[in-house]
Amino acid sequence: MKTMIKKLIKKLVPAFLINYYHLFLAFLGALIYGLPSKKIKVIGVTGTNGKTTVVNLISGILEQAGFKTASLSSIMFKIGLKEWPNKLRMTMPGRFTIQKFLSEAVKQGCRYAILEVTSEGISQFRHKFIDFEAAIFTNLSLEHIEAHKGFENYRKAKGRLFESVKKLHIINLDDEQAGFFLQLPAENKYGYGIELKAGKDQVKQIVQAKEPKASDQGISFKVEDIYFSSRLLGEFNIYNCLAAIALGLSQGIDLKTCKQALEKVTLIPGRMEEAISSPFKVFVDYAFTPNALEKVYQSIKREFSLNKIICVLGACGGGRDKWKRPVLGEIASKYCDQVIITNEDPYDEDPIEIIEQVFEGTKGKAEKILDRREAIKKALSLASSGSAVVITGKGCEPSICLKSGQRMAWDDREVVKEEFNKLGK
Repeated sequence: MKTMIKKLIKKLVPAFLINYYHLFLAFLGALIYGLPSKKIKVIGVTGTNGKTTVVNLISGILEQAGFKTASLSSIMFKIGLKEWPNKLRMTMPGRFTIQKFLSEAVKQGCRYAILEVTSEGISQFRHKFIDFEAAIFTNLSLEHIEAHKGFENYRKAKGRLFESVKKLHIINLDDEQAGFFLQLPAENKYGYGIELKAGKDQVKQIVQAKEPKASDQGISFKVEDIYFSSRLLGEFNIYNCLAAIALGLSQGIDLKTCKQALEKVTLIPGRMEEAISSPFKVFVDYAFTPNALEKVYQSIKREFSLNKIICVLGACGGGRDKWKRPVLGEIASKYCDQVIITNEDPYDEDPIEIIEQVFEGTKGKAEKILDRREAIKKALSLASSGSAVVITGKGCEPSICLKSGQRMAWDDREVVKEEFNKLGK
């Protein structure tokens, strides 16, 4: 019912009035909580993939340097030593929630607050009346295309964060869209990357990873004369580390402190998380975009010696980016030996129809199991020594979203352990 009302309002009310409504709420939220962002340094992280990891890594570096921090990501809220899960199922919550969070961070004496900033949040002015110290760009690929009515609008939405941040921009110079973000003005600009494909002459300082390596033991690289290593898996996490290091350097934190902080991070919940290690491996990852999914599969194939990869995937409902459903299926069938398509977050759509759309991309080379627990159980039963099960789409999300706003408690990682123990392998 709530979803239907929202759709009706969008149809009947002119867009400019809806925009004014969102802008007014942003102003009201900031006013009610006393403009807290003016009393704390706020770091905004945006991009298609990697935001949660970068938020966590930045928080670690700042804390290693002695600063009290707060952070808000798709998986958790954190103020100082207090942490609690983000059960809102919103990467960037509403304006009142964000302003209240920043206000509490100020009260608790935090020097920094690190926020994930999404294109939908920007479109609804949730970033307004937040005095950002810095904006960080991770990467950009096809996502939220239907909601924004095209990739160009999606990119422009991300760009509006950088237009509102005048002090510091930190940009991934290896991303194809780096040029777009580099042309947006700022007092100071940092760039990071491995190959440094663009804009080296447009930034004040470059953080480049030399001798990058990724294996089943984690990642390693050098920045200047400092050797970094991390238990995080996947070459893409080198980029996430570089983004965090760039932020650290911009705040006067030296490379040795950054190194100490990053080496303490053993995993990011639900991001390339190894849920089972033996006799076979089971990975749980949040990847739900084509680009992220492909990188997960590529990393696992390249970094682990495996004789078989079995994957479990689905696609989100609620009308979200229907175009990508067969694409996800195609990618899975390209990299995996056995593909199981299952339910994910159907919202108000028929989950069977979503599964069929993902199935189309596999050219019939997949099994369809509606019940997600049964799909995971089947994947585990097919695994043996030297193989891996890769479960994507939800990561550490605490629920499955059903129609009419209903939610079913869920955690892929817990379900994996429960079903694995039943197998007795």
